[in-house]
Amino acid sequence: MKSRLLLLALVPLYLGLSSASYCALPLFAEGQALPSLAPMLERSMPAVVNISTSTHIEVSQNPLLQDPFFRHFYNLPSQPRRQQEQKNSLGSGVIIDSAQGLVLTNNHVIDKADKISVTLNDGRQLNAELVGADPEADVAIIRIPADHLTQLPIADSGNLRVGDFVVAIGNPFGLGQTVTSGIVSALGRSGLGIEGYEDFIQTDASINPGNSGGALVNLRGEFVGMNTAILAPNGGNVGIGFAIPANMVMAIKESLLKHGEIRRGLLGVTTQDLTPELVNAFNLENKHGAVISRIESGSPAEKAGLEPGDIIVAANSRPVKDSHDIRNIIGLMQIGDNVDIDYYHGNDKKHTTATIGKPERPQLAGDKLHRKLRGTILSSTDKNQIEGVLIEKIDQSSEIWRVGLRPGDVIVSANRYRIRNLDELKQVVSANGSLLINIQRGQEGFFVVLQ
Repeated sequence: MKSRLLLLALVPLYLGLSSASYCALPLFAEGQALPSLAPMLERSMPAVVNISTSTHIEVSQNPLLQDPFFRHFYNLPSQPRRQQEQKNSLGSGVIIDSAQGLVLTNNHVIDKADKISVTLNDGRQLNAELVGADPEADVAIIRIPADHLTQLPIADSGNLRVGDFVVAIGNPFGLGQTVTSGIVSALGRSGLGIEGYEDFIQTDASINPGNSGGALVNLRGEFVGMNTAILAPNGGNVGIGFAIPANMVMAIKESLLKHGEIRRGLLGVTTQDLTPELVNAFNLENKHGAVISRIESGSPAEKAGLEPGDIIVAANSRPVKDSHDIRNIIGLMQIGDNVDIDYYHGNDKKHTTATIGKPERPQLAGDKLHRKLRGTILSSTDKNQIEGVLIEKIDQSSEIWRVGLRPGDVIVSANRYRIRNLDELKQVVSANGSLLINIQRGQEGFFVVLQ
């Protein structure tokens, strides 16, 4: 009985709040225009495009079917027929240069695509060509014929604040152009393991599969970020979406247009987060930053006077909260750029300037290991990829290309031995013997026999 009385007592309070809220709403006379995002969207939506891709994938076969002895024993044709299937995907893109026909999108939308098609807001369908891509930041640029295109104005994403209203425009689930609205929920999200370099805008504007590569715009219709990913524990949208900030996207775009690739530089430090345990161990007053745990010999960091145990708290006037911050800042700089570093040496605050250097990653021509690897360039994968040997380049006229291998494939085992780098691959490969390799390609894995 008490609970029922309590419920009845709350009803007038609820009605009173509703009444007060209703009275506070502005009143609009009949015929007066209601506030709407429609005028802004009418200007912005023609600059957001739908992207569809098709990719021919080699269907993995049992390695026994590629064994000549096995095929002879069962009276199978001497050469196995290569089977392929076509994979199609959908995404979105943003026109950022109408004069040159340049469209921004996510790398994962067009990765390894044999054909890229773009559908404009007015219904036109155009074939696109890849200009350049940065897989680690998940950014790509494609080009379409520049004819009566609309481009989005670019905003300074550094001016975004938590609570700013934003609108996501894209092509979710292939439904066609769709708009959702929300606010900026957080800034500078990193350490999520979604991309190699992360500095995400978090928003509750609904982002779904197919929105990747679409535009996140402010209420002026300016491009503030590129929709990239969602946090979906149960496979559905839970109001946590992520976009790459416009400033980061445009910096990558300039490098891709200038060089056709990203020439990331090297500072030469390994860092870790500054934990409460490390604060106590080092007896520090500062509680934020990235602790240098290792300095590479002869690196720009060593030349700048940095030492293990130093704590980087700012780079180029941008605060460094943890190791992800310093990695993102350095990762977006080019070889030869200067970086101003504020750091603590003990409890003494210091300042230095380092010049970003050229990263040294050993490469090896594949035919130095095995004649069937002729036409490839191999290297050990970096720490953000699955451990193995990366096939960086493949000559399209080579036999290895005809077998179905592609740049970006990672060799994770050879002759049934797990390999993690070039040195381990050298140990298990015989120059004149047969070679059974296990390839990892994205989420797919398959075996290839080379004889």
